[in-house]
Amino acid sequence: MPASKRFLPPEAVKRVQRLELQARQIVEGFLSGSHRSPYFGQSVEFVQHRQYVPGDDVRHVDWKVWARQDRLVIKQYEEDTNLRCTLLIDSSASMSYGHGAATKFEYAAVLAACLALLVLKQQDAVGSVLFDNRIRGRVPLRTSQKHLTDILASLESTSPADKTDLDSVFRDVVQTFPKRGLMILISDLLGAEESALRGIDTLRRAGHDVMVLHLLHDDELDFPFTDPTRFEGLESSDHLTCNPRALREGYMAALERFLDRTRRTCAASNSDYMLVRTSDAPDAVLSNILNSRMHSVRR
Repeated sequence: MPASKRFLPPEAVKRVQRLELQARQIVEGFLSGSHRSPYFGQSVEFVQHRQYVPGDDVRHVDWKVWARQDRLVIKQYEEDTNLRCTLLIDSSASMSYGHGAATKFEYAAVLAACLALLVLKQQDAVGSVLFDNRIRGRVPLRTSQKHLTDILASLESTSPADKTDLDSVFRDVVQTFPKRGLMILISDLLGAEESALRGIDTLRRAGHDVMVLHLLHDDELDFPFTDPTRFEGLESSDHLTCNPRALREGYMAALERFLDRTRRTCAASNSDYMLVRTSDAPDAVLSNILNSRMHSVRR
């Protein structure tokens, strides 16, 4: 059942309202300086081939058929007036890292709210899935402007917990959202690298367009620690007390390998990838996302 304001206590309703106000301020400010349209591109379904005739746009020629059969045919598509955009938001325990209210999950919630609002302003359909090792919250695809409240309430009613298992979660997502659409994953991809990358491939093989917003805290990317520190695993019981200066070089090398593997895997599956810092201004992230989407549509 979709979340709704009436199921939330008064203090939670106020937080939902603040999140909505924040999202609207960011999106309205962003749109005031942007005239790009459409924002995410239309969703299209391949229908059939037909014989090429002089005057047809050569960009629609299926060159693979020409290479195999030595004949020119045109790809025909059925345009779907409403893009179907599903926001996949990681709510595993590692997303709770941060200082005060500035956690990765809080940032992901703001970013998801902004994306949902952008899609709804385009009069397209948006839904959301919150997950850790299983789906914790699910809001179906809708185009109503009031639908934003359901998505925000789902974000508000979820707290980061448990481990990540994107492989099994995305198999569930493929069954829940069988029609092709745009899947935007917001996750740190920590604690389950292999299952995460298998899960992304599962979405692509199901025909979905995938964008990965790889969200990491500045501390995770810069490793600024200098004093003796106790590091505790958020998705395990592991801990380590050490002098972080002695670890920094090895940590940064391991981090770069992790980021490189993730980028290469996304590229191999033809999925868009973007590294996002929690210190990045949300409107700047939106601009980068839309630029990436415009590039993908042109391809």
